[in-house]
Amino acid sequence: QVQLVESGGGLVQPGESLRLSCVVSGSLGPIYDMGWYRQVLGKQRELVAVITTSGRTTYAESVKGRFTVSRDNAKNTVYLQMASLKPEDTATYYCHVELDLRYDETDDAWGQGTQVTVSS
Repeated sequence: QVQLVESGGGLVQPGESLRLSCVVSGSLGPIYDMGWYRQVLGKQRELVAVITTSGRTTYAESVKGRFTVSRDNAKNTVYLQMASLKPEDTATYYCHVELDLRYDETDDAWGQGTQVTVSS
């Protein structure tokens, strides 16, 4: 029932910026933590950034100082502002949210992913 749709991915050059968006729809209860993960083919999915309902943020060490996660609760949207992009940031980026089983069928949900490619 809960749907997550990412947007904003694309091809950029090293040093450029990009902003990803994720819109959540169909949830019947509260949305708790919202975050971004990324995955390269052949490697494990890793957490990039997470933001709580109160606005507390956590980042992977590799993106600290370059990426900023934010959320707009009125729009059920989470963002990832990516600056100073590096080729190592190339991956499929997935949106993730935590839900409440008292209201929704699962306690979390994933988006389908959006591709970010950083290359010259």
